Amino acid sequence: MQIKKYIAPTLKEATEQMKTELGGDAMILGTRVIEGDRKFNMKKMFEITAGIDKPLAKTSSANVKENAIKGRTNLEKEIERLTKKIYVGSEEPVHQNNRAANQTLEAPAPIKHEKELKEFAEILINSEVQKNIVNNLINQLENYDGLVDGTNLESYLLAGMASLVPTKEFKIKKNKTTTIALVGPTGVGKTTCIAKLAVISKIIHKLNVGLISIDTYRLGAIDQLKIFSEISDIDMAVAYDPDDVQKLVKKFKNKDIIFIDTVGRSQRNTDNLAKIKEYLDSTEIDETVLVVSATTSVRTLNDITQKFKQLNYTSVIFTKADEAAAYGNILNTACNHNVPVMFLTNGQVIPDDIISVNPDYLANLIYTGKLY
Repeated sequence: MQIKKYIAPTLKEATEQMKTELGGDAMILGTRVIEGDRKFNMKKMFEITAGIDKPLAKTSSANVKENAIKGRTNLEKEIERLTKKIYVGSEEPVHQNNRAANQTLEAPAPIKHEKELKEFAEILINSEVQKNIVNNLINQLENYDGLVDGTNLESYLLAGMASLVPTKEFKIKKNKTTTIALVGPTGVGKTTCIAKLAVISKIIHKLNVGLISIDTYRLGAIDQLKIFSEISDIDMAVAYDPDDVQKLVKKFKNKDIIFIDTVGRSQRNTDNLAKIKEYLDSTEIDETVLVVSATTSVRTLNDITQKFKQLNYTSVIFTKADEAAAYGNILNTACNHNVPVMFLTNGQVIPDDIISVNPDYLANLIYTGKLY
């Protein structure tokens, strides 16, 4: 087995170094915070111990992987497998001694931390993480059972989860107009989310902000954004057709950042989604962000993220995190669609109720269900 250590200012950077050198099959064996090195001029650094090798030869693991490929594995069988002793019948004398025929031989001893792994699997399933993702995480820990520190097994699980959840920072450069459009289904809170981002951009980042609304369909949507723009002293305009978007973007060319508020549409209405795309294609959009509710069911969220891909979104914001009973959908979306998370929102207060996230925070949120 090849084992290496990676040190970086953030856990995300260390994980990226690991993936670059060892590839996607690498397993995080441990993480820790270490005191800063003069070489890096940092107060603290993050260290990842990673390894890569073929899976350890375990009959039960091989069976699980074979079943997974055939689409027959489920979590109940996995949990049962982790806790059940396997015996193999023998019809011949063993070790050439006088043992009676039909004596049974015990298979290799079960994994050392079977109880903990069963508990981890149950926690993740209760958090609404998809069963195939749970099985992959448990199998990773099982394959390296003899190499990891059992007293810190939970941290290995969290590190493995964090490596699966990409995040994206909200970075805006001055002296260059950046255009950001928010898209998503109805009722997820896009307009409120834009208001939060606009205030953060103006007050915290000292940016010159402009707002464009193309939501002329929903009753009161324009009035809502207009009242906000007047209170916050942010310029706002309304686009009634695709040509208006291009004209308004040119009008706001002196702005550092322009937010475009789109109308909420069902992912099943392909004609309405195509209309939104027509608006967005009329000008250059630097980033399109998909806004979804953290309370959405697994199947519906998967359908939304798939159908909205025609709008070329590059990141996602989960709203209503304060209303969600579980957060497994965050991990499901990351694994199924490889889309980074930019923010969570946790209430209606502008601009306070929005959370900038990183992989460690999201892994802990999914596992514990605690926002704070």
